[in-house]
Amino acid sequence: MRTIVLLILSNVFMTFAWYAHLKDLRGAPVYVAILASWGIALFEYMLQVPANRAGFGTFSLGQLKIMQEVITLSVFVPFAVFYMGQPLKLDYLWAGLCMAGAVFFIFRG
Repeated sequence: MRTIVLLILSNVFMTFAWYAHLKDLRGAPVYVAILASWGIALFEYMLQVPANRAGFGTFSLGQLKIMQEVITLSVFVPFAVFYMGQPLKLDYLWAGLCMAGAVFFIFRG
């Protein structure tokens, strides 16, 4: 559970580091957006590295990666819709179903 919680928190920071500057710093010079993103990403790594270290052994490397991707999509969709004001599309559902397939294959047996 610790791994999952840390990965969720890490992904919140990652999503803001990667995409929030498109809304909040659109008029700023690119170096300002880069520095702001790096500052946010520091907190992402402070959570992501311990999450992967805690989970490795309990989960395989492949399972950690697929878990990360599912969490990324789960964090990104609300971010895109509520923070960035993007429309909610069925494409997110289809992507989620593809991820569910990936989860099935990586976690089976």
